[in-house]
Amino acid sequence: MEDFEAIVEQVVREVVRKLGETQPTGATECTVCVQCGQCAEKAPNAVANIRDAGASRISSAPGIKSVGKDIASLIDHTLLKPDATRADIERLCAEAKQFGFASVCVNPCNVKLAATLLTGAAIKVCSVVGFPLGANKKEVKAYEARRAILDGATEIDMVMNIGALKSGDYKLVEEDMRLVKETCGSRIITKVILETALLTNEEKIRACEIAKASGMDFVKTSTGFGPGGATVEDVRLMRSVVGEKLGVKASGGIRDAETAAKMVEAGATRIGASASVKIVSGQ
Repeated sequence: MEDFEAIVEQVVREVVRKLGETQPTGATECTVCVQCGQCAEKAPNAVANIRDAGASRISSAPGIKSVGKDIASLIDHTLLKPDATRADIERLCAEAKQFGFASVCVNPCNVKLAATLLTGAAIKVCSVVGFPLGANKKEVKAYEARRAILDGATEIDMVMNIGALKSGDYKLVEEDMRLVKETCGSRIITKVILETALLTNEEKIRACEIAKASGMDFVKTSTGFGPGGATVEDVRLMRSVVGEKLGVKASGGIRDAETAAKMVEAGATRIGASASVKIVSGQ
């Protein structure tokens, strides 16, 4: 973990140096983002490069102030912190409407509020399921997904039963995914989070194969709450297994535009999680 963080910090320093040469005219020093000049507000050109490389979604957090409409349409505006208040969710949704973000992603208890606040707006509401451990029984995950959909969710991000996979109980892993996907149906985009930092390469491959067999729409690297985040190697491996049939979402540990672009080049079709993509973070 320490080696991973050291590598990330080294990459960030290099990216800050490079982005300094492409900082948009008139940009000022950011007083809140720890890597100034890398967010959708301060460096729209950098984020546009990610879009042009093929990304369809990018995450941001509450507090972002100004972004272009072309960039805003890529953003999953995310708040999964356990201490998020009603006022925080109201702010999240107000920002989503103001800037035309693609979606908001919230915890299940906040789905109904978000859906109510976004009534009439062309903004999706995403809920997490079995989050962040994936250790719930499959029936509980299915109920959680059903409840979220009834409350207004149009996308579901479920966490795989990680322990079952590592135990070799592939039947249970598939039943877990399949039951949630059957609950969601074809109209609800369903993503499964693998928590790749806890898996061997062989386990990642098997998890992706099971996701395909279960009818999942996306495989996703990480929750953002685990021991590590996305890597280019993991994204490339996941893409090689799922082919073009499924989407691949890289999330966790993506702290700059250059890293995000590398994820897209490796095969990611979405980028982000609440605590990782500081290129569009207002915090």
